[in-house]
Amino acid sequence: MYITSLDIGTSQIKALIAETEKNGKLSLIAAIKSPSSGIRKGEINDINEAANFLKIVFEKLSSLNKSTLKNIFINIGGANVKSHSSRGIVAVSRADNEISQDDIDRVIKASQAIKLSPNRMIIHTVTKEFIIDGVGDAREPLGMFGTRLEVNSAVIDAPSQNYRNICKLMDGFNAKISGVIYNPLAASRSALTKIKKDLGTVLIDIGAGSTTIGVYEEGKLLHTSGFPVGGGHITNDLAIGLKCSVSLAEAIKIFFGSAVAKEISGKEKISVEDIEEKIGMEISELDKNFKNTISRRDVAEIIESRLAEIFEFVNNELKLIGKNGRLPAGAVICGGGAEIPAIVDFAKDELKLPAEIGFPEANEIEIMNPEISNEINHPEFAVSLGLLLTAKDQWLKSNEWPISDKFSFVKKILNYFIP
Repeated sequence: MYITSLDIGTSQIKALIAETEKNGKLSLIAAIKSPSSGIRKGEINDINEAANFLKIVFEKLSSLNKSTLKNIFINIGGANVKSHSSRGIVAVSRADNEISQDDIDRVIKASQAIKLSPNRMIIHTVTKEFIIDGVGDAREPLGMFGTRLEVNSAVIDAPSQNYRNICKLMDGFNAKISGVIYNPLAASRSALTKIKKDLGTVLIDIGAGSTTIGVYEEGKLLHTSGFPVGGGHITNDLAIGLKCSVSLAEAIKIFFGSAVAKEISGKEKISVEDIEEKIGMEISELDKNFKNTISRRDVAEIIESRLAEIFEFVNNELKLIGKNGRLPAGAVICGGGAEIPAIVDFAKDELKLPAEIGFPEANEIEIMNPEISNEINHPEFAVSLGLLLTAKDQWLKSNEWPISDKFSFVKKILNYFIP
């Protein structure tokens, strides 16, 4: 039995394929990374173009085993996904006042009773805490006693057309979706430790087309949000400012850029020869008119200007929930944007918090091939690996581990992700 995680981003598609074992473990057997298109700001805006690029990935998946398309966990992102705090209240149903699973299911469903416009749908209901007869912070109320059960939840909703577009895209390849997971929830599963979630931290996932955040404290999800600016906008700014192609601007950003301009000498120059040496090939014909030398300080100033916009958004969201400068475990940065040199120093200065790069932790998954291990040991794979780990969590919670292609509890899992 295979589980496939599929992270469809604005600039890249990343897929991880794991095989399930009877002991409840996953064995990672392949990692695929391929260019993406038809996605803008984290959302599908041209389904046919997106399908053309996804076809390449699915052909690779099918070449491994056609069953890899039967059980896919896929991400959903973009700035239009919203989070709301909500509360549900129910009376405990049993005569002896022991809280049953039915009571828990009913109170969670009650917390989903929020007003949404017809074009939006709930994709997650994340439990923050249960309250029993007015006493809060109950993590697992099953089997406890009380007459009234309450729950504080984070209800996350998205435009329903986003979900329908994802489903249509998968249907075109006869691929079966087992779960749809919001980017920061997936990334936090692989890039944040329990200690960080308990102390208080903000995960910042800087993708190519959008930036999303998830804030945790005392092990609870406090807040999520998204912003339609990401690393791709920095690359576009460089292409305009340096008058070069986007591909060359991306190489300059990664190999010669910096998030902190003041640390770069104004005398430091970048030559065409320097660029060609770093990328291991001659620059394309499109860039033959690219001027021979550029100032590295100018490159850093362009990067810093756009990063300031991204981190101003993060700070504003932290202020909104009263956590700016007040998260002991600081900021964890993942996604492709985490590649930018000196971004940790920039984040520390802007957020007034400790900061680090969020590398996905794969110790819960067996990886036999060292090349795969090296490839996924990168912050851009945080969402992909988090999708796999979330799938594992939910199946273990269901007490049924999939060992064949036909399993009866897929609807149960899907209902968890899409109430």
